[in-house]
Amino acid sequence: MYVCICRQVTDRDIRQAVAQGASRMRDLREQLGVSEQCGRCAGCAHEVLKEARENCACAACPRAA
Repeated sequence: MYVCICRQVTDRDIRQAVAQGASRMRDLREQLGVSEQCGRCAGCAHEVLKEARENCACAACPRAA
């Protein structure tokens, strides 16, 4: 699903960014451009980020230990 229409960012893009180490909205903004323009996606992006962090099983994730 598209989360940020302005930057064409999907929930899959956010989950992939989390798997690669993103842990804050600032990280998503820097890596994907989320909420840089109109900002309407910020709430949804934050929810996807939160969910992705809770479900992350990557080796770099402190929750994986």
